[in-house]
Amino acid sequence: MPLNLTRKLIAAHLPPQSTDISTIKPGDEIYITIDHTLTHDITAVMSYLAFEALGISRVAAECSVSYLDHNLLYVDSKTPDDHIFLQSVAKKYGLYLSRPGNGICHSVHYARFGIPGKSLLGTDSHTPTGGAIGMLAVGAGGMDVAAAMAGLPLRLIMPKVVKVELIGKLRPGSGAKDVILEMLRRYGVKGGGGRIFEYAGEGVLSLEVPERGTIANMGAEMNATTSLFPADAVVRRFFAAQGREADFVSLEADTDCAYDEAITIDLSTLEPLIACPDMPDNVRPVSEAAGVKVNQVYIGSCTNGSYADIAKAARILKGRRVHEDVSLTVAPATRQIFRELLEDGIITDLIDAGARITEICCGACCGIGQAPPTGGVSVRTSNRNFKGRGGTEDAKLYITGPETAAASAITGRITDPRAVFDCAKLLDIKEPEHYHTDDSMILPPILDTADIEIIRGPNIKPLPVNAAPPAALSVRVSLKTGDNISTDDITPAGAQFSSMRSNIPLIAEYAFSRYDPDFVSRAKGSAPSVIVGGENYGQGSSREHAAITPMFLGVKAVIAKSIARIHRNNLINHGVIPMFFENKDDYGRVELGDELEAAALAEQLKEGRIIFKNVTRNVSFAAITDLTASETAIILSGGTLNWIKAQNSQSSISNT
Repeated sequence: MPLNLTRKLIAAHLPPQSTDISTIKPGDEIYITIDHTLTHDITAVMSYLAFEALGISRVAAECSVSYLDHNLLYVDSKTPDDHIFLQSVAKKYGLYLSRPGNGICHSVHYARFGIPGKSLLGTDSHTPTGGAIGMLAVGAGGMDVAAAMAGLPLRLIMPKVVKVELIGKLRPGSGAKDVILEMLRRYGVKGGGGRIFEYAGEGVLSLEVPERGTIANMGAEMNATTSLFPADAVVRRFFAAQGREADFVSLEADTDCAYDEAITIDLSTLEPLIACPDMPDNVRPVSEAAGVKVNQVYIGSCTNGSYADIAKAARILKGRRVHEDVSLTVAPATRQIFRELLEDGIITDLIDAGARITEICCGACCGIGQAPPTGGVSVRTSNRNFKGRGGTEDAKLYITGPETAAASAITGRITDPRAVFDCAKLLDIKEPEHYHTDDSMILPPILDTADIEIIRGPNIKPLPVNAAPPAALSVRVSLKTGDNISTDDITPAGAQFSSMRSNIPLIAEYAFSRYDPDFVSRAKGSAPSVIVGGENYGQGSSREHAAITPMFLGVKAVIAKSIARIHRNNLINHGVIPMFFENKDDYGRVELGDELEAAALAEQLKEGRIIFKNVTRNVSFAAITDLTASETAIILSGGTLNWIKAQNSQSSISNT
């Protein structure tokens, strides 16, 4: 039976004695063995605290890497203390550690660790960047990654596989960012749910690996499970340039294979696009947004921080000056890329134009440094533009490619690059034929770890663990939200809050602080409670703090119209019941402060349908859990950590 590339990779990672791939259909629960894991400093502490709690002496995954790459803005002692903790954990448990300044996890991983055909699980929603080289790369919460490091497979609902046929070639002035913005225009921020996007066709051959990385990365903004490109001649050239051709594996879909869905994008028809505030799917041609006054431009991040991306921006800027009203910052994705740009004089061109070069890290993308001014407009090449994402609540973030960003930096207004530059002069800019390779900023695992001490700063607090749900649920509604609530809304991004993420009692005090400042006091006063949400609740980052902090404050369940995939998994992992209104109109029959009751909870959970009585309004409604049998067992255990310990205990008993 001919297989598409996605099914080939899934088949290769099904545990022994699993169902044959030919019989698996979308919606089935499957388990995937994990070869590689990655964490980064903002999400890692919770993951490693969970791993410690499992009592395992060394990571079991083939390759596990801890990246210190998000928060390098040390505003106080919390973050450097966390970094010391993470370095000691890496030594103790057999991980690689990528030191601060080495680069952003996604860009470093596919360049220096990734192998086509391997599976990768990361504590970041943009882990699917690894799909650029043909990896089965999935974003997840820290608990899932802790389990993978312990050698346990990933629980996954089999997605539909969508063939995205790319034809033609991009025109001068357009880039890979326009491909994914076109996808967002078509699918929206929730339309990728339950889907893997597999890119194919002649147009794929015209995209270099970092361009593919941009597209795969931002599949997360569509709520996709992951995105995937073939490991073809383009990927082989990239591996050769990295001095890693021996690691290359050719992987492509079989001829005449089937897909669940298919679409076509003609690259030659795409014009420069831009995502307008405050959602990545608010996409329109740059020409329609042209003229908006700009205060700040940020070029870089894991989406457009490659050598070619920055070189294109520099060529547009060369011999010109950044507008006097604009602050332009540039952040290469990795130390390796930065060195190539330095060697070729491209950094000099940027500095001469008035650009500022920032830390080699995620930084501004997630609101850590480079916050826009009050009410300001920031044009960025990063991947998200949620309200408050840049660190300023009332700023307006626009997401676009490096060509448009550079043109806007020159004019001081959103500008189509073709209006100020002959973009045909960018066509010769390619990725280097040979990258300088120096992995001295990556600390390899060590074998003898018996004497290694884990160093914990005072900010690192124990991981809160939930209890099994009560026999009957009696809760108050502590929050009712609208649609598209992001994890940034639940646990704010930014340097101040990022430094708190190893301390749940502290960061819990800021849960929903930007969305509803009264939530924390209300949740404490009405515990146990429930949150009522609209469509696509929990979109965005994979940070599990968005599940842990409400749980810590007494939230027992979330009832929403729909819930983003990673956040739903995080809720389950921490024993918070995710539910969906059986009739979405019932959303209007529940209000803030209402008292809800559900009897015989365990029995109803097993049936998958829970009847709530709204005592306050004397009405009843049904909620669907849509939990698998294993997910139900996890919820009834109070979360994944309790469930794994119980399984291990039973295994030990059965072996005695």
